[in-house]
Amino acid sequence: MFRFCILFLFVSFVAYSQESEQRWILKGQVIQTSNNSPLSGVRIHLKHSKKHQKSDEKGLFAFEAFDVGNAELVFYKEGFGTIHQKIAISKDTFVVVYMDSLRYELSEVQVETQGTGVSDMEKLKTVEGTAIYEGKKTEVIVMKNMNANLASNNARQVFAKVPGLNIWESDCAGIQLGIGARGLSPNRTANFNTRQNGYDISADALGYPESYYTPPMESIDRIEVVRGAASLQYGTQFGGLLNFKMKDGAAKPIEVVSRQTLGAYKFFNSYNSVGGTKGKFKYYAFYQHKQGDCWRPYSSFNLDMGYGTVTYQATEKLSIKADFTRMTYLSQMAGGLTDKQFNTDPTQVNRKRNWFRVNWNLFALSADYKFSARTHLNTRFFGIYSGRDALGNLSRITNQDDPKINRNLLVDTYFNLGNETRLLHRYMIGKRSQVFVVGFRLYRGQTIRKQGQGSAGDKPEFQYLNPDSLENSDFTFPGVNYSAFAEHAFFLSEKLSITPGVRFEYINTQSKGYYANRVTDGAGNVLKNEQIKETRNQGRHFLLFGLGLGYKYKEFLEIYANASQNYRAITFSDIGVVNPNFAVDPNIKDENGYTIDLGARGTFKNILQYDFSVYYMRYNNRIGEIGKAVGAPTYSSIRYRTNIGESRTYGLESFFEIDVWKIIRKDPKFGTPVFASFSINDARYTNTINKAFQNRKVELVPSFLSRYGAGIKYNQIQINYQFSYIGEQLTDPTNATKDPYAVFGLIPEYYVMDISAKYIYKFATLETGINNLDDNLYFTRRASGYPGPGIIPSSGRTWYLTLGVKF
Repeated sequence: MFRFCILFLFVSFVAYSQESEQRWILKGQVIQTSNNSPLSGVRIHLKHSKKHQKSDEKGLFAFEAFDVGNAELVFYKEGFGTIHQKIAISKDTFVVVYMDSLRYELSEVQVETQGTGVSDMEKLKTVEGTAIYEGKKTEVIVMKNMNANLASNNARQVFAKVPGLNIWESDCAGIQLGIGARGLSPNRTANFNTRQNGYDISADALGYPESYYTPPMESIDRIEVVRGAASLQYGTQFGGLLNFKMKDGAAKPIEVVSRQTLGAYKFFNSYNSVGGTKGKFKYYAFYQHKQGDCWRPYSSFNLDMGYGTVTYQATEKLSIKADFTRMTYLSQMAGGLTDKQFNTDPTQVNRKRNWFRVNWNLFALSADYKFSARTHLNTRFFGIYSGRDALGNLSRITNQDDPKINRNLLVDTYFNLGNETRLLHRYMIGKRSQVFVVGFRLYRGQTIRKQGQGSAGDKPEFQYLNPDSLENSDFTFPGVNYSAFAEHAFFLSEKLSITPGVRFEYINTQSKGYYANRVTDGAGNVLKNEQIKETRNQGRHFLLFGLGLGYKYKEFLEIYANASQNYRAITFSDIGVVNPNFAVDPNIKDENGYTIDLGARGTFKNILQYDFSVYYMRYNNRIGEIGKAVGAPTYSSIRYRTNIGESRTYGLESFFEIDVWKIIRKDPKFGTPVFASFSINDARYTNTINKAFQNRKVELVPSFLSRYGAGIKYNQIQINYQFSYIGEQLTDPTNATKDPYAVFGLIPEYYVMDISAKYIYKFATLETGINNLDDNLYFTRRASGYPGPGIIPSSGRTWYLTLGVKF
């Protein structure tokens, strides 16, 4: 009996011990926040003990914790933020820990010594801040590694590795950016949702989404590009998202940067910045002055710009950020040319009295709050109080010089306020992490647009001759936009994800004002002058849906697919502009359609980077311009803006970059990067109001766009060569190749070459280069209004020299 009792107690003790050990086993998984994937190799230490281990390839770990109560774990991995987490232990405790990668503020010297050709191009991670990019076609341009003419915002160099972009090169100083894609007009980048630090910078996000302001490339940390699938989280545009992420200050208390640039045709650019981190505050500010002439006479410009941002880390969970931007500039516009004039002498000018003035003010206040490692809230308030004035002669281009008549004066004032709030949350389904984002947007804008006669002089005199009774029009355009959106990334396995999304949109477009019915005789005497009042109020609401798929086989292969609905509301320009060359259909309608992307991308051992994709775009109620005869009985031809019909566009967009030297030998000091970025496109009208347009090519869609480059990097020396070739494109749905006034017609194929060099020595940087190396004569744009009308020649050969210092 005694032996039996001893045996019973022993078995009970063993069973109790095993049960106790099993009960207090602490298990968990480490997830990388940026891509929602398991993170291996994380060092995990159980404080107040000698126990430590690493997470396995699935991010899993386990500890035997024998003490009842709380445990404290420390998670560490190089390149990631260290995490201290207290855990209440109970039976079968399983904890998920999210780790954020660090973004070190590396100096340019450190970056350049890497000798890699792929460091200035990336893709957006699965999760960035409070946005989801899983299954989307994305590109990120890393500006600190760029070797290009940044002083003049040379877009064909900066955006060279983003395939398929059609760039208007009609601004020699890079003051206004004009890029489009997939048959969407590049006009002031109006078909992208253009943002700075995540908030709107265009005149009116829906009613007039043209961007008169472009931040200096020297102030930008990176440029984020998301194709048409951005509609669900950022807006409804077919083009997608273009976001300029500004620098926000170095990690040390103070850092001063000064860059001074000289160039051809009296070009001068001075960029000066200061930034740093002190305690809970992080700050950055810059001032830029830019002036000079352009390749053509009577094209001078003078710009001043300032920007400031302050981030206050109030607590570990709460940070608050404030931004302010101010830009003013005055530029003279040489005007357009006919085809004959361009072929004879593209530098000639017959519009010497055209001027353009912009006063741009942006402000934003945002807050980030992390409820936990899983839940993140961002809210941002933003606004614009800005304006632009255009003064000049808009009459048709002829072989005659500009007659000394009263000039047209168009004055716009923009006042917009908005808020966008997002909540991102991660949770578990089984042992797999999931993530979703929900949010809303409130936006109210008002544009005041006036058009009348200005002086007949030569100077930039922006005053109306009859301010109380304008000769053309006076309108106010209020606009309202309310939106709500949700997107969820379901990770079905370690490799496969599906991301559905939905967006509700309410848009109300209004107009109130008058346009003048003014009739004069041949001597200029007024025979009739009446004001025709007009009021419009158009409200509509709708839902947009999207779906993304992602499959990550390895780092060198990721397959993505996305389909998303798009919508483009009619703009203020569609319902009220008086232009002698231009008229608008009073019954014009909104545009809608969808975009599909399918592609593969990846990187291989820091040697190769690629992204190959195909796309399809369906465009309904497409708005375009056609020729129309008016003015019976004599009749004259004008451009008439109306809904042409339906179109479809499909194509291939490809990018790859390889460091050839790294294949032969791994040398961190030396690199020979080579890249190719090209797209093949086909765009046709499929169902049109006029059968004459059926199966015609869609305007502004080159069949082939390509940019190639090669470089040499050795220590702090960098030399890059770039060759761009753009196929011919048409500017009219009729596919007409000629027009006596050059407002529409063929834009011939062209090529252009650029070379840039950079040398870094300690705190100093020397940069130089030649744009349009062989002085090729070409143009990318035919304008119906400012700065034309007519052909706007692109710049010939120019050079630049930049000296920069950093302390």
